[in-house]
Amino acid sequence: MFQVKGWNLKNDKNIALGGVSEKKKNKKNKSKKKTEITNDQIDDVINPSKEKSKDQKKDKSKPNDLKDKKLKTNDLSKDSSKTEIKEVKKSKNQKKRKHNDEEEQQNNPDQIDSKTTKRSKSVAKAVSTTTIPKATIETSKSQPIPITSQTKLTPLQQKMMSKLSGSRFRWINEQLYTITSEEALKLIKEQPSLFDEYHSGFRSQVSNWPENPVDVFVNQFKNRLLTRNINAPGGLPGNKDRKIIVADMGCGEAQFSQDITKFIRQQQQQKQKFKNLKVEINSFDLKKQNEYITVADIKNVPLEDESCSIVIFCLALMGTNFLDFIKEAYRILQPRGELWIAEIKSRFSEKPEEEQENVENSKVGQEFVDALKLNGFFHKSTDNSNKMFTRFEFFKPSQDVLAERKAKLERKKKFIEEETEKEKLESKRETHPEGEWLLKPCIYKRR
Repeated sequence: MFQVKGWNLKNDKNIALGGVSEKKKNKKNKSKKKTEITNDQIDDVINPSKEKSKDQKKDKSKPNDLKDKKLKTNDLSKDSSKTEIKEVKKSKNQKKRKHNDEEEQQNNPDQIDSKTTKRSKSVAKAVSTTTIPKATIETSKSQPIPITSQTKLTPLQQKMMSKLSGSRFRWINEQLYTITSEEALKLIKEQPSLFDEYHSGFRSQVSNWPENPVDVFVNQFKNRLLTRNINAPGGLPGNKDRKIIVADMGCGEAQFSQDITKFIRQQQQQKQKFKNLKVEINSFDLKKQNEYITVADIKNVPLEDESCSIVIFCLALMGTNFLDFIKEAYRILQPRGELWIAEIKSRFSEKPEEEQENVENSKVGQEFVDALKLNGFFHKSTDNSNKMFTRFEFFKPSQDVLAERKAKLERKKKFIEEETEKEKLESKRETHPEGEWLLKPCIYKRR
């Protein structure tokens, strides 16, 4: 039977409509459901000002929320299914690659080696380009960075480091001035780093001075060598073979030896008269800082009697027993050999009453000069022109000069007085070391 207009056969379940499938029926029902308008919607259009209760709104919002949740779950299920499909495809591709690789290994082993190398290179590139995880960065931050010479310090860190090194230098300086030379040698042997710390601090101190006393002695040696002949009046003293032998006592870093050695080599290359010049410099200190230095207690150096022509103490009379150094200088100096000394002015007990242009007439260091005279030296000159240190020159008299001087003293009846002065000096040294009263220790103020 065919449907005719006017007949209402839609709801008759008993009547079979030929040719209509169940799928089409379902589609039509869905479309009708979509097009149907509820009574509540009609009321909202007719009466928009009418407020609905909160309970109705909540009831209406629930089905929408359920729909959203269903949609989200459907999307997640779709995504998970997609990822599963991808993983299955990857596993299949990997199996195929393994199978192909096994076949290639059996057929062409050489080609496989080249492929493996290519793969390793690609892996290395990937590793190099990968970013470092935050965990490793945090662990590296937690570890302290060692401070080296190449480490860049902030201005505040530099200030703190300079204060620490300055206080360290003052402590080492005080130790060296207030102990004997034997104790100083033992201290440096046990802690060699103290020597380096002291001299780094000393360099920073001297850099603020108008003149370095080592440079003064170097220039003095050069000028006298270039202007006068060896052993001539005003020239440098040498032995019978005109060889100059120097002992630099407490040499520090052996700057004098390095500068003079370089100068002598230049003169020997440039000037004919210096080709046969012989200069030997022996540098002694508590640590072998470089090849120029010999480790020794300067009250007992490994040199023969009367073997040197010049002995230098450049800010080196530091031990409390420094008069033992003077006696050792007298032993190793040859007759008419010279003793050069530079010491900081603040160590001397005397002070000039007035600033005079002719500084040689000043009485600074007079007690020190008298003490060296009692140990056999003749005073040659004193230079107070520098603000920071005073320079002295002495020489060891020959036997004939000593005999003449002794005869003069006997005629004036002063020889016995001099002997008694020597005895007084030695007895005073036994009770109070000369480092406490003859030359005051150079101790810097604590800041």
